[in-house]
Amino acid sequence: MENAPVQILRKIIHIDMDAFYASVEQRDNPEYRGKPLVVGGLPQGRGGVVATASYEARKFGIRSAMSSKQALQLCPHALFVRPRFDAYKDVSRKIREIFSRYTDLIEPLSLDEAYLDVTSDKLNIGSAIEIAQQIKQAIKDELQLTASAGVSINKFVAKIASDINKPDGLKFIGPSAIESFMEKLPVEKFFGVGKVTSQKMKNMGLHTGDDLKKLAEVELTKHFGKVGRFYFNIVRGIDNREVQPHRETKSLAAEDTFAYDLTTIEEMEVELDKIAVIVCTRLQHYQLKGRTVTLKIKYSDFKQITRNQSFATGISDLETISATAKRLLAATEPEDKRIRLLGISLSNFGEVVIRAKEEKQTDQLSLFPF
Repeated sequence: MENAPVQILRKIIHIDMDAFYASVEQRDNPEYRGKPLVVGGLPQGRGGVVATASYEARKFGIRSAMSSKQALQLCPHALFVRPRFDAYKDVSRKIREIFSRYTDLIEPLSLDEAYLDVTSDKLNIGSAIEIAQQIKQAIKDELQLTASAGVSINKFVAKIASDINKPDGLKFIGPSAIESFMEKLPVEKFFGVGKVTSQKMKNMGLHTGDDLKKLAEVELTKHFGKVGRFYFNIVRGIDNREVQPHRETKSLAAEDTFAYDLTTIEEMEVELDKIAVIVCTRLQHYQLKGRTVTLKIKYSDFKQITRNQSFATGISDLETISATAKRLLAATEPEDKRIRLLGISLSNFGEVVIRAKEEKQTDQLSLFPF
């Protein structure tokens, strides 16, 4: 009989701002309120990519990382505005100040979401639910914005919980409820499960956490590698990852493995635009500029190559990152090739700086949408 991992009981809050960029724009520009608003690239010309959309726009099916042209087709009367990262960074800093009233154990994932460990809180409140309520109210009162919160004993469940009652939601999943909650969770909601892995699981008859629970740890690792151990533990409510406020940032990256092979340059460029949005947002959040852009390509035969270009000065703007990645792609003569993965990374930041930790430096797009 396998020994069950030791369960560590913490008080973890995951705060996720509601439609963050769009909400800031609607707060600052009354003419945008109550209207379908898309923040991202403009749909004219080759078009751009949606960074986020207001809830009014989401009713039409508009989602983050969608092409702006497609968003316009779904909602012809939508308003499109370019991101104002300086404004979002300023608001994010103020949100962080609110968090720091309660704990110093803050792990940001992006400008608009973070984990907080309040096992021991500064104000001796004791209740993670009460702290989450106070944080939500402070954000509403001081910044005129709304946030959703998930509260549980570990990071994974807290993050899932924060999405349950959006917008302006608060969901607590206590220790006694976690295992039954995980059993009902669709596999695509699990950490590390993107489109390709999700389809693989479903092809194996694995649709929910309960299905995963029927497999031994050795079977999960055989089929899914090291992350199989994580699936084995988390479906039993066990996630002992700590909230980690600091780590040394040497590169920032994002990549995506596609459900089907890309065969046209147009498809490849659309996907690079989506990936560039994520990389750019992370750079803006950490106030970093990289001098080297690296493109990663994995072909259908699993052959992998990288190409890079360096600049005399650091860059962090979306247009340059996206255009550089497309130039690097074109130089590989991608015509008539089948591509299953693309990735973009920025590195060569110069002076090493201690920055807040990301959940994972290279993530599947489907895991951490804006």
